[in-house]
Amino acid sequence: MNFKKTFFYFIKPILGGLCIAIIILYGATFSKSLATLLNNNQVASYSKAVNKAAPAVVNIYSQQYVDSSIDNKQHLQPIGLGSGIIVDEMGYIMTNYHVVAQADQILIALQDGRLFNAEVVGTDIITDLAVLQIEGSNLPVIPQNTDYTPQVGDIVLAIGNPYNLGQTITQGIISATGRNGMSSSGRQDFLQTDATINEGNSGGALINSRGELVGINTSEFYTNTQNLSNGISFAIPYQLSQRIMKNIIQDGRVIRGSLGLVAEKLDPLLARLWGLKAQNSIIIKAVNKDGPADNAGVEANDILLKIGDKPVVSLITAMDSVAEIKPGSETTLTLLRKGKEIQLSVIVGELTSINNTVN
Repeated sequence: MNFKKTFFYFIKPILGGLCIAIIILYGATFSKSLATLLNNNQVASYSKAVNKAAPAVVNIYSQQYVDSSIDNKQHLQPIGLGSGIIVDEMGYIMTNYHVVAQADQILIALQDGRLFNAEVVGTDIITDLAVLQIEGSNLPVIPQNTDYTPQVGDIVLAIGNPYNLGQTITQGIISATGRNGMSSSGRQDFLQTDATINEGNSGGALINSRGELVGINTSEFYTNTQNLSNGISFAIPYQLSQRIMKNIIQDGRVIRGSLGLVAEKLDPLLARLWGLKAQNSIIIKAVNKDGPADNAGVEANDILLKIGDKPVVSLITAMDSVAEIKPGSETTLTLLRKGKEIQLSVIVGELTSINNTVN
């Protein structure tokens, strides 16, 4: 018997045994996985996500001083109900401006039974956001992920205190993103969801299946006088709320740049005539007299192509680009006027009014 035959004589059984062992192990693992899937005791649940996020969602009770006809004194009376989100261990709470707009006193109730008086750090009417603060130890903070980008079809859960029933969870999906025609200012780039939002849910959390903050629940969409919901609700995106919160904490308010002009999306037929993509072009409809744009020589019917070095992608991005420029700074506008591209230097002013415009 030569060496080659001797080698295969001993090795072949070993290899065969290993193959059989792998098959047995794989079969056992597969059977275990199959048994788990078929086990009727296992249920799909978002309880882990809720347990992470829900403790940081608070109930907000707004009270206002009213004159009493009994003793001619002023007494605090409840005037509003809403929800809020603890977003920082320093006790900062995000909610909607309309939840606390008329309040003389704001009470915050945590899910662990603690009750606090809240101070208003600042508000922003344009985005309907407010930042409150409470002083306490071991405050729960909602999970946040700045890298998460909401996608249509993502499962979401709305957490709040509808009708003061107590904390309630409703479930849905993200139905659409970038809804910006739902407010007077046009500056909220809303998330649309079919998770139910009712009175008391405003200012509460919209979370994903990992328990991370996706947005701040704002309103339900109604189409009739009976206030019957059609499964359409809106939330302010987390990224926008974070920018607003940082500005409010830093400056006590949101400081936005302004050009002093009114613009709208360019009509597709006009865009084609000028050889432009309609979705990337906006046309200036009016210029405020003696405003920054007027002083720079901008005219009605100019087509805005760039703000600084940023191409105009949409009306909402143009508004954001202008808002982010510090008032008093100089920037360059690239315009198309009567078929010719021109550039104008403009000194940016400060936004003081609410319009669905570039400003």
